[in-house]
Amino acid sequence: MKHSAQKRQLEQWRSPLTVYLVDDDPTIRDALSLSLSLGGYQIAQFANAEDFFSAFDPAWMGCVVADIRMPGMSGLQLQAALAERDSELPVVIITGHGDVTSARAAFLGKAIDFLEKPFDNEQLTRAIEKAFEIERGRMGRRVHEARHAAVLSSLSPREREVVAHVIKGLHAKEVGALMGISHRTVEVHKARIMEKLGVRSVVDLMRLIEGAV
Repeated sequence: MKHSAQKRQLEQWRSPLTVYLVDDDPTIRDALSLSLSLGGYQIAQFANAEDFFSAFDPAWMGCVVADIRMPGMSGLQLQAALAERDSELPVVIITGHGDVTSARAAFLGKAIDFLEKPFDNEQLTRAIEKAFEIERGRMGRRVHEARHAAVLSSLSPREREVVAHVIKGLHAKEVGALMGISHRTVEVHKARIMEKLGVRSVVDLMRLIEGAV
């Protein structure tokens, strides 16, 4: 079960990044959706922030493009609500009613950009690509962490303890002394670990495990 869950996580993190478009004006929403779709982006539309959060999944990757003025929760409130949920989804704020106070609030909330309508496709695309660059870095870190978690989950607690010492460059006698076991037992553990992980040397083991313990 654990391995299948990790596999599903990896597949989800490798899926295409999505632009989550939140705007109460159907004309603008449809126009932006069409334009971005033609540009090769995957789009998910929402008429308001409440609909967005009804569907929200913490595992979503991509960016949010949200209008600042909407019935109910505003774009700035949506941005703040994402932060409260510890979501790292980047946000681009769009508005037809821009002012310095709103722009400052958006950027204090770490918005990628604050675009005043009418804006051209190039401006929006630049903001989205900036957001996606951040997300690709986050995806890379998550995939890296999940792979190492999968590697470590195949080892027993005792084997993980041996690995933790071995990758520090300690010899079998030193590891044995620390763990209260013979150096021959340490060597047996090392052999089993290498067989499980499909590596042939301690150097290969260190490369595989680096950053996982």
